Amino acid sequence: MPHRNPPKESRPPASLRHVPVQERSAERLTRILDACAAVLDEVGYEDLTTRAVARRAGVPIGSVYRFFGNKRALTDALAHRNLDAYAERVAARVSGVGHADWRGAVDAAFDEYLAMKRTVPGFGLVDFGVPSAPDAMPDANVQVAERVAALLADHLGSPLDERLRRTVLVGVEAVDAVLQLAFRGRPAGDPDLVEEARTLLHAYFARTLD
Repeated sequence: MPHRNPPKESRPPASLRHVPVQERSAERLTRILDACAAVLDEVGYEDLTTRAVARRAGVPIGSVYRFFGNKRALTDALAHRNLDAYAERVAARVSGVGHADWRGAVDAAFDEYLAMKRTVPGFGLVDFGVPSAPDAMPDANVQVAERVAALLADHLGSPLDERLRRTVLVGVEAVDAVLQLAFRGRPAGDPDLVEEARTLLHAYFARTLD
């Protein structure tokens, strides 16, 4: 079955000074982003420094500045990588769901976010954007919603119209707020609040997709 609404192709983040073209350079960028995620989990965003990231990655500080001007640019790139990984992982989950089962597809997107929040280094602090950084990845929830809407439309064989886009955006914004509450002080999340967020999604999406 051909894809009717393929997800948007990812573009390098604007914060990236240099787009690697050689494998060695790409591997170094990956190491820097991995190190950024690890240091974030240890010290938080406020105490994150480019020097600490360089030390963890085992690269000269100049290598970090070759790609990023500051720590906000660095975490912005990590957020972009997280979004790309999320879209790929959701697509893989959705591929195992029946094409008429919109609830299963929505659950796939919801459950993958939970899985990444619980297991992916740095994701708990920087999922798809840095809330405390006004010049970081703008409108992160809008970009998440656009990816999810495209995947959902493609899976269901439905048009990617403004109604679906609006429904997914409102769902993403609402669930984001509830999950922030669920994970406040609980690394795995409050299970009751997590299920409330799922119920909210099902009830709201039913208005558009039933």
